[in-house]
Amino acid sequence: MTETPWTDTTHDIGTVEGLRALYALPAGASLKKEADHVHPMYRPFIETSPWLAIATLGTHGLDISPRGDAPGFVEVADDHTLLLPDRRGNNRIDTLRNIAFDPRVSLLFLVPGHNEALRVLGSARISVHPDLLARFEVDGKPPRSVLVVSVTRVFFQCGRAVLRSGLWNPAKHVTRDALPTAGRVLEVLSQSEIDGAAYDAALPERQRSTLY
Repeated sequence: MTETPWTDTTHDIGTVEGLRALYALPAGASLKKEADHVHPMYRPFIETSPWLAIATLGTHGLDISPRGDAPGFVEVADDHTLLLPDRRGNNRIDTLRNIAFDPRVSLLFLVPGHNEALRVLGSARISVHPDLLARFEVDGKPPRSVLVVSVTRVFFQCGRAVLRSGLWNPAKHVTRDALPTAGRVLEVLSQSEIDGAAYDAALPERQRSTLY
């Protein structure tokens, strides 16, 4: 079989020493920006962010999942603690199952229009304390649970990735018809057990009525 660049492993790097031979040492700013708590300079990133991705590890390997709500939906309880409500979803509970297996988490916060991202590392536990649930009620609907995140490392990620991607540039936004719809994906993967057109027609109202 003909070898391709992505199947040829002879040029792979598998050690830290090999990586260090390829990459220079990080500049001082890359190290100085790290804190072991939610520093006052980093708190505004969390309090204005409407979106994050949370990475977890479970029995089936790594997972990353999006979370989003009104800006500041993650509460800074204190310098070492974040509170993240678990809003209504599809009940796969991939993230929660993983945390029950391994509490380590990594969060990536984005703020629309800003190039820098915020990275938070720590561990999480799943709480259903009545006062915590009531604290995050929206329209009289509490979350099913709240993640209590113990923070160990916080630092910002420079904006090169966002700049290169043009993430916030409206001229680069992808039109809806350029990608398959959720219904179309489900119809194909379910081998037509799911009616894709019917799913897509009902989806906007279903999402609006079940946000919380």
